[in-house]
Amino acid sequence: MDFDTDIVIAGAGPAGLAAACVFGSEGYDVTLIDPAPPITGEDEPGADLRTTALLQPARDLLTRAGIWDRLGPAGTALWTMRIVDAAGDTTVTRDFEARDISDAPFGWNFPNWLLRHHMLARAEELPGVTLRFGRSVSGIFAREAGTRVTLDDGSRITARLLVACDGRDSPVRKMAGIDAKRVDYGQSAIVFACTHAAPHDDISTEIHNSGGPFTLVPLPDRGGQHRSAVVWMDIAAEQTRRMDLDPGRFTEEAQERSANVMGTLSLVSGRAIWPITSVLADRFTARRLALAAEAAHAMPPIGAQGLNTSLKDIALLQDLAARHPLGSLEMLEPYGQARRRDAALRMAGIDLLNRTSIAGIAPVQALRARGMAALHDLPPLRRAVMRLGLGATPKSASSDAPQANTT
Repeated sequence: MDFDTDIVIAGAGPAGLAAACVFGSEGYDVTLIDPAPPITGEDEPGADLRTTALLQPARDLLTRAGIWDRLGPAGTALWTMRIVDAAGDTTVTRDFEARDISDAPFGWNFPNWLLRHHMLARAEELPGVTLRFGRSVSGIFAREAGTRVTLDDGSRITARLLVACDGRDSPVRKMAGIDAKRVDYGQSAIVFACTHAAPHDDISTEIHNSGGPFTLVPLPDRGGQHRSAVVWMDIAAEQTRRMDLDPGRFTEEAQERSANVMGTLSLVSGRAIWPITSVLADRFTARRLALAAEAAHAMPPIGAQGLNTSLKDIALLQDLAARHPLGSLEMLEPYGQARRRDAALRMAGIDLLNRTSIAGIAPVQALRARGMAALHDLPPLRRAVMRLGLGATPKSASSDAPQANTT
């Protein structure tokens, strides 16, 4: 079956589903393609146990796409980012408060399966969105006037723009002849949910020692028990060993690594493991093609930058499509320049944070703790860094300082 559409999106992860909803809500004809249907239930086999903190700009985009009204009530607000350095003789703790820069939380935490559930529900109700699950892109042929996308069943789709959201090993990126730089950190992340004795008080807590951060992200209480999602990064061989531990022994090791900041932990979910790598495409565009999300950039799960950076890609594509012919050079050239520059900057920061978190050398750990404290204890710098993390343009220190003295 051959047909025409405005936009083809390859990949139905959260970023691809969000893109389909964003452009479908704008009245474009959109075809979303993925080899497998999204898993949208917590108990389905293969359900994604990870959670994602959606920051303020992501909320704004999803509101325009008609997703936030159904999604927002299920989120857990993140009012405070707590950084704990537990490597030295004295634990160093600093809190970064959303109220320093905004009257809204930094973001809201959601289970990944729930994101997909609500995004898919919105995509299915948009008349211009066609979902082609069980199909994959087998070929692309771009011309000045449009692109032809061939699927693995032999059908062909003619579109004005192809958006690749098909993951860090993106087949579409490879078909377009775009190379990518990959960094393997030799780490893995174990993700799981736990209950804990202390309430989380809407605080996301990131604990540093060695091997990588141990992060507890708030979830709604259930059955009177306080709950958090955990992302535990460490050396890959150690994580493989931990995945083979029985639940009791695994919980003991997690308890020790948590520095007891939340009291007694109890494992209340399965465990999943993910390799920690970063990927940055050499360029984000080709003729009639935009790379977005992990097809363009992928980074370690630190600072809630992953999906939020991906949604910034979609937001800019939406903005440029409103001002230039869809899929044109005038649209794609500024997209590629702006988004690669921003992604590279964020990835450099995440890379530095991760490498210092991995370090097991005492002088490096001491320097890390002092640097974190200094960053927090200088109010203009603290607020600038928090705004940068949200994706906003930081205020200058000179303009920020007087305001700090009057509030």
